[in-house]
Amino acid sequence: MKVLVIGGTQFNGFHLVRELARTGHDVTVLNRGKTEAPLPGFVKRLRCDRTDSAAMRELLGGQDWDCVHDMCAYHPSDVELMTDILDGRTGHYIFASSTVIYAPTHELPITEGHAIDAGPAQNEYGLHKILCEEHLLRAHRDRGFPATVAAFSMVFGPRNILPDREQRMFTRLLAGRPVLIPGDGTTLGQVGHVEDEARALRMMMQNSRTFGRRYNLTGGDFYSDEGYVDTFAQVVGVEPEKIFIPHAMMDDIWAGRVELGDARVQARIDIRTAAPSEAERKSAARFRFNRILQRIAPHLHHWNRNVLFSTRRLTEDVGWVPEFSFRGAVQQTWEWMVAEGLDKTLEFDFAFEDELIAQIRRGGDR
Repeated sequence: MKVLVIGGTQFNGFHLVRELARTGHDVTVLNRGKTEAPLPGFVKRLRCDRTDSAAMRELLGGQDWDCVHDMCAYHPSDVELMTDILDGRTGHYIFASSTVIYAPTHELPITEGHAIDAGPAQNEYGLHKILCEEHLLRAHRDRGFPATVAAFSMVFGPRNILPDREQRMFTRLLAGRPVLIPGDGTTLGQVGHVEDEARALRMMMQNSRTFGRRYNLTGGDFYSDEGYVDTFAQVVGVEPEKIFIPHAMMDDIWAGRVELGDARVQARIDIRTAAPSEAERKSAARFRFNRILQRIAPHLHHWNRNVLFSTRRLTEDVGWVPEFSFRGAVQQTWEWMVAEGLDKTLEFDFAFEDELIAQIRRGGDR
C-alpha cells in the first residue's frame, strides 16, 4: 500500500514506519524534519509544519494515499485540516488517540464503550483528543470519511521519548537506589509494547470493519506495582531495596498536601493563569509522582485504582494479539539500553525521591 505517516521519526511513529517498511509498503513520512532517525533508505520524506495549513494543502492536496497514519494530531484543528485535505484522497485515516480519555471506574477491564471524561478534572491533552475523535467519528457518520481511532496506553519500549518511565527505573536500580512503591504495592497496571502496537496499526489498514470505531491498544499482561519493580530488578540482575509509601502519605500526595521540591517539573496540564487552581496544583503533584512508577492519567485515576483495558475488539475485528509479555518488553528494552550505552550514560535527578524517602523514614518503618 501507499502509506503516509504523519510524524514517523519519534517512538510510536518510528516503530510504525519500520514495521510498514519491513512488510513491503510504500512509505512516506511527513514531519518538520527536526528529528534525526535511522529510517530505511527507501522511505520518502516530506517536510512541513502541520500548523501551516496553506503549506499542508499545497503539499498534500494533489496526492492520494491508501492509508494515512496520523501519529501527532493533538488539537481539533489538526484533524479538521486533515479530513478536509484527505476527503476522497485516502482509503483509510488512522488517528493515534489515548486511553486518557476514559472516566475513572471500578468496572474492569475498560472497553471502548466505557464513558469518557470531558469534565473539569480532564486536562487539555485529554480534552483535545476527545474533540479530535468526535470530529473524526462525525466525519465518518456524515460523509463516510474512513476514519479509525487507536487509543494508545502508556507505550513501552526502545526509543521512548519519555525517559522518566522505564529508562529511569533501570537507572535507579543500576545505581542501587531504593525504589519507592505506593501503598502495599498491589495496584494493577498495564503497558503495551511499541512494536506490538505498530503491528496492530499495520493490520488495521483498509479493514473496513474498523471504520468509525475506536480500539484500545495496549498489552495483554497486567502487573502489580511491586511486580513492576521485581520484573525490572530481575532483568537487570539486582536485588531491589523497596520502600513502601504509607497509604496515608499517598493520599496526601494525591491531594497536593505534600509539598516536595523540583518546581521545574512541568506537568502535562494546561496552566492558564499565573496562580494555578487547586485542581491544577493537585494534577501537577500527581504527574510529578508519576516519575516513580508509571500511572495512566493520574489526574483522573486515584493512586491505588486498578486501571486495565480490554483489547478484545481489536482481536475480534483485526485478528491482532500482543506478542510481547510484560517481562519480554522489559527484557528487550533493557537490551536496547545496553546496546546504546545508555546504561552507562543516562543520568536523572533523584532529589524528589530522596526528599520523599527522608519523610518516610522520619515517620517510621512500613
